[in-house]
Amino acid sequence: MTVLLRVDASARLDRSITRQMADRFIDGWRTREPDVQIVPRDVGLRPPSIVSEASIRAGFTPPENRSQDMNDALAESMALIDEVRRADVLVLGAPLYNYGLPASLKAWIDQIIRPGETFSFDLERGDFPIQSTLSGKSLVVLSSMGEFGFEPGGIRDGWNHMNPHLRTVATRLLGIAAEDIHEIASEYQEFNDERHQRSREQAFHDAARLGSRLAVARRTPCRNEEAHA
Repeated sequence: MTVLLRVDASARLDRSITRQMADRFIDGWRTREPDVQIVPRDVGLRPPSIVSEASIRAGFTPPENRSQDMNDALAESMALIDEVRRADVLVLGAPLYNYGLPASLKAWIDQIIRPGETFSFDLERGDFPIQSTLSGKSLVVLSSMGEFGFEPGGIRDGWNHMNPHLRTVATRLLGIAAEDIHEIASEYQEFNDERHQRSREQAFHDAARLGSRLAVARRTPCRNEEAHA
């Protein structure tokens, strides 16, 4: 059974476009795998704690040397990391806030990225000592944007600092291959015109189709696996 970790980062609830996109994605997945397991994590409604001196000190202390206070300081982080470990697919509903990540989503990232848990650090690797301890996962980023033209060559090319950040975190720290990262965006929200309506409906359609397609792909052995069966 596939496990989807659904992370909603929008501060909005019923009006949230990214929450609706995530609904469509999961509905599409269920058309192919009805018993898929959904693990919900609503950081928009219940933001994780930001990292602190206590949590950093505890995180860099070997587990066998941690005090009870240190374990308590890491309890939230460990719970969030366990959800990530269990998941086959991370589904992030992430609106673009001020050209970057919602603060709640950044707090979640800082809680799940920890040495000895999601990555190892070894200076023997030279200038790239960090290596993820995770593998085999996919990332889906479902975003909404008040403006438009963030694509390469667009009028706001380079203004979107959320998606590049998420791609770097995914590939460098979560062990997710670039080809396993999928992004869909709804634009023009602040204009609230026909362009926004078309973009939103297209995003809903694409999210459902992507969910269905990825469900099929995960359940279909690759040719190399079939050849060596």
